[in-house]
Amino acid sequence: MSDFLRNILRLVVFILLQVYVLNKIPHLHRFITPYIYFLFILWLPFSVSRMWLLVIGFFAGLILDYFMMTPGLHAAACLLIAYVRPFIINILTPKDASEFNYREPSPKAMQWTPYAVYVFILTLLHHGYMIFLEWLDGGRFLDFLIQVVATTGISMLLIFTAELLFPRKLKFRTNTA
Repeated sequence: MSDFLRNILRLVVFILLQVYVLNKIPHLHRFITPYIYFLFILWLPFSVSRMWLLVIGFFAGLILDYFMMTPGLHAAACLLIAYVRPFIINILTPKDASEFNYREPSPKAMQWTPYAVYVFILTLLHHGYMIFLEWLDGGRFLDFLIQVVATTGISMLLIFTAELLFPRKLKFRTNTA
């Protein structure tokens, strides 16, 4: 299966999972809302340019905004993580190209600790920004902090569960096309 088709399929699966499963679960608490759809952006190949990352992130967030009837909340949060993603990857990956041969971020490609840091930073940014935009409507600062921590925690649990239950077969980067 081509990378393009696989990534389209991932987007569809993550959006459907978010809309028809995770959003239908009765909330564990008023502060906990599980999100996993943005994992699509985290799993995009390293070779995707920053411009395409922003376009893909915007449309992924916009699709979820359409289903959740939110005016750009998810699109804004996805744009933020799509913008920051190359910086985080640049910091966490080896500079020597011979040590780094995989096409997309994963625990196998980056090792578990850098991958966990990568996922944590982008999850915290996504949830922090999205909840901040909701919080601007009115609310207490302590509620904002608790909601960011709780939502990030449950999302991290879901992401690492998905990584362990559904390991991806990764392709190596090669010099030939």
